[in-house]
Amino acid sequence: MKKVLIIFVSLFAAGALSAQNIPLDEAGRDAEYVKNILKRAEKVTNELNITGTDKGIQVRNIVANRYFVLNDIYTERDSLKKAASTLTREAKQKAIEDAENSKDKKLYRSHFGFLANLSLFLNDTEIEKVKDVMTYNVVNVTYKAQLDMIPTLKEEEKTQILAWLKEAREYAIDAESSKKKHETFGKYKGRINNYLSKRGYNLTKEREEWKKRVEARGEKL
Repeated sequence: MKKVLIIFVSLFAAGALSAQNIPLDEAGRDAEYVKNILKRAEKVTNELNITGTDKGIQVRNIVANRYFVLNDIYTERDSLKKAASTLTREAKQKAIEDAENSKDKKLYRSHFGFLANLSLFLNDTEIEKVKDVMTYNVVNVTYKAQLDMIPTLKEEEKTQILAWLKEAREYAIDAESSKKKHETFGKYKGRINNYLSKRGYNLTKEREEWKKRVEARGEKL
Protein backbone atom coordinates (compact mmCIF):
# COMPACT_ATOMS: atom_id res chain seq x y z
CA MET A 1 0.00 0.00 0.00
CA LYS A 2 2.84 2.37 0.95
CA LYS A 3 4.60 1.58 -2.32
CA VAL A 4 1.44 2.34 -4.31
CA LEU A 5 1.03 5.64 -2.49
CA ILE A 6 4.61 6.64 -3.28
CA ILE A 7 4.10 5.84 -6.96
CA PHE A 8 0.85 7.83 -7.02
CA VAL A 9 2.46 10.88 -5.41
CA SER A 10 5.38 10.68 -7.83
CA LEU A 11 3.08 10.52 -10.84
CA PHE A 12 0.98 13.39 -9.49
CA ALA A 13 4.06 15.55 -9.00
CA ALA A 14 5.33 14.75 -12.48
CA GLY A 15 1.94 15.61 -13.94
CA ALA A 16 1.81 18.92 -12.09
CA LEU A 17 5.29 19.80 -13.30
CA SER A 18 4.34 18.93 -16.87
CA ALA A 19 1.17 21.00 -16.61
CA GLN A 20 3.30 24.03 -15.76
CA ASN A 21 5.62 23.60 -18.72
CA ILE A 22 4.40 26.28 -21.15
CA PRO A 23 5.42 25.59 -24.77
CA LEU A 24 6.05 28.48 -27.15
CA ASP A 25 3.28 28.63 -29.78
CA GLU A 26 5.68 29.27 -32.65
CA ALA A 27 4.55 26.59 -35.13
CA GLY A 28 3.67 28.07 -38.52
CA ARG A 29 4.90 31.55 -37.60
CA ASP A 30 7.64 33.52 -39.34
CA ALA A 31 10.96 32.96 -37.58
CA GLU A 32 11.92 36.64 -37.57
CA TYR A 33 8.51 37.58 -36.16
CA VAL A 34 8.91 35.01 -33.38
CA LYS A 35 12.37 36.37 -32.60
CA ASN A 36 11.01 39.91 -32.27
CA ILE A 37 8.15 38.78 -30.05
CA LEU A 38 10.56 36.93 -27.77
CA LYS A 39 12.58 40.12 -27.39
CA ARG A 40 9.43 41.97 -26.36
CA ALA A 41 8.51 39.22 -23.92
CA GLU A 42 11.98 39.31 -22.37
CA LYS A 43 11.40 42.93 -21.37
CA VAL A 44 8.97 41.44 -18.86
CA THR A 45 11.38 38.83 -17.52
CA ASN A 46 14.15 41.42 -17.38
CA GLU A 47 11.96 43.63 -15.17
CA LEU A 48 11.23 40.64 -12.94
CA ASN A 49 14.93 39.70 -12.93
CA ILE A 50 14.17 36.11 -13.97
CA THR A 51 15.48 36.05 -17.57
CA GLY A 52 17.25 32.79 -18.34
CA THR A 53 15.85 30.89 -15.36
CA ASP A 54 13.34 28.05 -15.67
CA LYS A 55 10.67 30.35 -14.26
CA GLY A 56 11.74 33.09 -16.63
CA ILE A 57 11.40 30.82 -19.67
CA GLN A 58 7.85 29.84 -18.68
CA VAL A 59 6.84 33.47 -18.10
CA ARG A 60 8.52 34.56 -21.33
CA ASN A 61 6.56 31.92 -23.25
CA ILE A 62 3.27 32.96 -21.61
CA VAL A 63 3.82 36.60 -22.56
CA ALA A 64 5.01 35.75 -26.07
CA ASN A 65 2.03 33.47 -26.57
CA ARG A 66 -0.23 36.32 -25.48
CA TYR A 67 1.25 38.53 -28.18
CA PHE A 68 0.70 35.72 -30.69
CA VAL A 69 -2.94 35.35 -29.63
CA LEU A 70 -3.55 39.09 -29.88
CA ASN A 71 -2.04 39.15 -33.35
CA ASP A 72 -4.20 36.21 -34.42
CA ILE A 73 -7.38 37.82 -33.08
CA TYR A 74 -6.78 41.16 -34.77
CA THR A 75 -5.63 39.52 -38.02
CA GLU A 76 -8.86 37.52 -38.16
CA ARG A 77 -10.91 40.65 -37.47
CA ASP A 78 -9.13 42.54 -40.26
CA SER A 79 -9.75 39.68 -42.69
CA LEU A 80 -13.45 39.62 -41.85
CA LYS A 81 -13.71 43.39 -42.26
CA LYS A 82 -11.90 43.19 -45.59
CA ALA A 83 -14.36 40.55 -46.77
CA ALA A 84 -17.18 42.79 -45.58
CA SER A 85 -15.99 45.56 -47.90
CA THR A 86 -17.40 43.63 -50.85
CA LEU A 87 -20.92 43.79 -49.37
CA THR A 88 -23.38 46.65 -49.59
CA ARG A 89 -24.88 48.96 -46.97
CA GLU A 90 -26.71 47.10 -44.18
CA ALA A 91 -25.01 43.79 -44.91
CA LYS A 92 -21.60 45.46 -44.88
CA GLN A 93 -22.29 47.28 -41.62
CA LYS A 94 -23.57 44.11 -39.95
CA ALA A 95 -20.53 42.12 -41.09
CA ILE A 96 -18.19 44.77 -39.69
CA GLU A 97 -20.07 44.85 -36.38
CA ASP A 98 -19.98 41.05 -36.20
CA ALA A 99 -16.22 41.10 -36.80
CA GLU A 100 -15.70 43.60 -33.98
CA ASN A 101 -18.00 41.69 -31.62
CA SER A 102 -16.20 38.43 -32.34
CA LYS A 103 -12.87 40.12 -31.66
CA ASP A 104 -14.11 41.55 -28.36
CA LYS A 105 -15.41 38.19 -27.18
CA LYS A 106 -12.13 36.44 -27.96
CA LEU A 107 -10.13 39.18 -26.25
CA TYR A 108 -12.31 38.93 -23.15
CA ARG A 109 -12.08 35.15 -22.87
CA SER A 110 -8.36 34.93 -23.56
CA HIS A 111 -7.52 37.86 -21.25
CA PHE A 112 -8.37 35.88 -18.14
CA GLY A 113 -6.62 32.79 -19.42
CA PHE A 114 -3.45 34.84 -19.82
CA LEU A 115 -3.62 36.08 -16.23
CA ALA A 116 -4.38 32.56 -14.99
CA ASN A 117 -1.27 31.24 -16.73
CA LEU A 118 0.86 33.97 -15.19
CA SER A 119 -0.50 33.11 -11.75
CA LEU A 120 1.05 29.64 -12.05
CA PHE A 121 4.48 31.23 -11.72
CA LEU A 122 4.03 34.77 -10.38
CA ASN A 123 2.48 36.42 -7.35
CA ASP A 124 0.08 39.37 -7.56
CA THR A 125 2.84 41.97 -7.26
CA GLU A 126 4.82 40.36 -10.07
CA ILE A 127 1.73 40.15 -12.29
CA GLU A 128 1.24 43.89 -11.75
CA LYS A 129 4.76 44.42 -13.09
CA VAL A 130 3.96 42.31 -16.15
CA LYS A 131 0.94 44.47 -16.89
CA ASP A 132 2.98 47.65 -16.44
CA VAL A 133 5.75 46.52 -18.78
CA MET A 134 3.21 45.54 -21.44
CA THR A 135 1.57 48.99 -21.20
CA TYR A 136 4.71 51.18 -20.99
CA ASN A 137 4.30 51.86 -17.26
CA VAL A 138 1.58 54.43 -18.03
CA VAL A 139 -0.31 53.70 -14.80
CA ASN A 140 2.59 54.60 -12.53
CA VAL A 141 3.81 57.54 -14.60
CA THR A 142 0.33 59.08 -14.83
CA TYR A 143 -0.56 58.44 -11.19
CA LYS A 144 2.69 60.00 -9.98
CA ALA A 145 2.10 63.02 -12.25
CA GLN A 146 -1.45 63.48 -10.94
CA LEU A 147 -0.25 63.49 -7.34
CA ASP A 148 2.57 65.89 -8.18
CA MET A 149 0.24 68.22 -10.09
CA ILE A 150 -2.41 68.34 -7.34
CA PRO A 151 -0.74 67.83 -3.92
CA THR A 152 -4.07 68.50 -2.19
CA LEU A 153 -5.83 65.41 -3.58
CA LYS A 154 -7.89 63.61 -0.95
CA GLU A 155 -7.31 59.92 -0.26
CA GLU A 156 -10.59 58.86 -1.86
CA GLU A 157 -9.68 60.85 -4.97
CA LYS A 158 -6.28 59.17 -5.16
CA THR A 159 -7.97 55.79 -4.81
CA GLN A 160 -10.44 56.56 -7.61
CA ILE A 161 -7.74 57.85 -9.96
CA LEU A 162 -5.59 54.76 -9.45
CA ALA A 163 -8.59 52.45 -9.88
CA TRP A 164 -9.47 54.04 -13.22
CA LEU A 165 -5.87 53.91 -14.44
CA LYS A 166 -5.68 50.21 -13.59
CA GLU A 167 -9.01 49.61 -15.32
CA ALA A 168 -7.63 51.33 -18.40
CA ARG A 169 -4.57 49.09 -18.22
CA GLU A 170 -6.74 45.96 -18.40
CA TYR A 171 -8.05 47.15 -21.77
CA ALA A 172 -4.77 48.65 -22.99
CA ILE A 173 -2.88 45.41 -22.43
CA ASP A 174 -5.05 43.82 -25.13
CA ALA A 175 -4.92 46.73 -27.58
CA GLU A 176 -3.56 46.06 -31.05
CA SER A 177 -0.83 48.72 -31.14
CA SER A 178 1.09 51.25 -29.08
CA LYS A 179 -1.16 53.99 -30.44
CA LYS A 180 -4.30 52.13 -29.40
CA LYS A 181 -2.89 51.48 -25.94
CA HIS A 182 -2.25 55.19 -25.41
CA GLU A 183 -5.68 56.05 -26.81
CA THR A 184 -7.25 53.75 -24.22
CA PHE A 185 -5.42 55.51 -21.41
CA GLY A 186 -6.34 58.84 -22.98
CA LYS A 187 -10.04 58.08 -22.61
CA TYR A 188 -9.62 57.32 -18.93
CA LYS A 189 -7.46 60.41 -18.39
CA GLY A 190 -10.38 62.39 -19.77
CA ARG A 191 -12.68 60.69 -17.29
CA ILE A 192 -10.29 61.56 -14.47
CA ASN A 193 -10.14 65.20 -15.56
CA ASN A 194 -13.93 65.43 -15.63
CA TYR A 195 -14.11 63.83 -12.20
CA LEU A 196 -11.59 66.28 -10.71
CA SER A 197 -13.32 69.26 -12.32
CA LYS A 198 -16.63 68.21 -10.77
CA ARG A 199 -14.83 67.93 -7.44
CA GLY A 200 -13.97 71.61 -7.68
CA TYR A 201 -10.41 71.54 -9.02
CA ASN A 202 -9.38 74.20 -11.53
CA LEU A 203 -7.21 72.01 -13.72
CA THR A 204 -5.89 74.84 -15.85
CA LYS A 205 -4.62 76.64 -12.76
CA GLU A 206 -3.31 73.40 -11.23
CA ARG A 207 -1.29 72.68 -14.39
CA GLU A 208 0.14 76.21 -14.48
CA GLU A 209 1.27 76.01 -10.85
CA TRP A 210 2.60 72.50 -11.39
CA LYS A 211 4.69 73.68 -14.35
CA LYS A 212 6.23 76.40 -12.18
CA ARG A 213 7.13 73.90 -9.44
CA VAL A 214 8.62 71.46 -11.95
CA GLU A 215 10.73 74.18 -13.58
CA ALA A 216 11.86 75.39 -10.14
CA ARG A 217 13.18 71.85 -9.53
CA GLY A 218 15.13 72.09 -12.78
CA GLU A 219 12.98 69.45 -14.43
CA LYS A 220 10.77 69.30 -17.51
CA LEU A 221 7.21 68.07 -17.97
